Parts: sequence; C-alpha cells; structure tokens
Amino acid sequence: MSSENHDEREETALDISEDAFAALVEEVLAQLPESMLENIDNVAIFVAEEPEDGSDLLGLYEGVDLTERDDYGFGDLPDQITLFRLPLLRMCADVDELRREIQVTIVHEIAHHFGIDDDQLHELGWA
Repeated sequence: MSSENHDEREETALDISEDAFAALVEEVLAQLPESMLENIDNVAIFVAEEPEDGSDLLGLYEGVDLTERDDYGFGDLPDQITLFRLPLLRMCADVDELRREIQVTIVHEIAHHFGIDDDQLHELGWA
C-alpha cells in the first residue's frame, strides 16, 4: 500500500478513543434482545484496530458455528467475534451512526455463529 493510501486509510470521520469505542460495544451488547443472546455458546467478543489483510472489513466471526458442532465441548477455545474499530470509524459520520453500525456488525457476526450465511443475512437486511 502506498504511503498516500495509508495516510488516507488512517483518516476517520470520527475521533473516538479505544475506551470510548469499547464502551459503545458494551452498550450495544447490553441492548440486544435476550432471545438473541441466550443461545450463544462459548463466544468471546474482541475489538481490533484493523483487519490483518488490510481490508475495510467491519467484523469477523472465527469458530465453529452451532450447526457444525459435533464433538465440541469442554476444553475447546471460544469462538471469536472481532469488531474492527478503524474501518467502523471511517464509515460513520457521527456516534449514532457508529452505534448502529456496531449493532449491525455484531448481529451479522452472531448470525454466523448460528450458521446463517451472508446470502440469508442479505435477505434479512443484516448484511
């Protein structure tokens, strides 16, 4: 990536600290319906600055979705949902928009945990 592009990528529409972003994530998680959260099994949620591949990916689910788990259980590491702070900041003009994008991204990644693919998420309006 050229330094010109790199400088462009670092510019964000919002200037929100890592702590303030984490607080927004916690706020969004607390407002999700209990019915959505009650069947989540062994999932940790993280915040990272950028995706390793340099893309503008907003979130990533890594793990074995519930529909594919056979001998999954005690001793297995948790699945991970990672939110990427800087791409989310770059796409949002204000905190309300950021809160909404965090919610959409979390719901999208939770859906992957439940075995829902991107095509189904598009149909449901969460992609």
